[in-house]
Amino acid sequence: MIKIKVCYENDKIKNFKVSGHANYDTYGKDIVCASVSSIVITSCNMALTLDDKSISYVEKEGLVSVDILKDDDIINKVFVNMINMLKELENDYKTNIKFV
Repeated sequence: MIKIKVCYENDKIKNFKVSGHANYDTYGKDIVCASVSSIVITSCNMALTLDDKSISYVEKEGLVSVDILKDDDIINKVFVNMINMLKELENDYKTNIKFV
């Protein structure tokens, strides 16, 4: 199961962690894992495109951990959008994705 933990400070996303594997299908065919990865990496890339010092992150097998360094409304909206998309996936794949 993919677990997503989001921490807020003053109603803004301060950091988040996405860990685990969806186990929806075999490696290379897992559409849930691919969807989560695409949403998270695209959101991080968007934030870095807007401001290359807006986030710091660690990415390794089965883990993406992101700290949001810039208190900025636009950067926050990027990650609010990401959270909303991940929650939509969670609604469809309850046994594979969970916000904790």
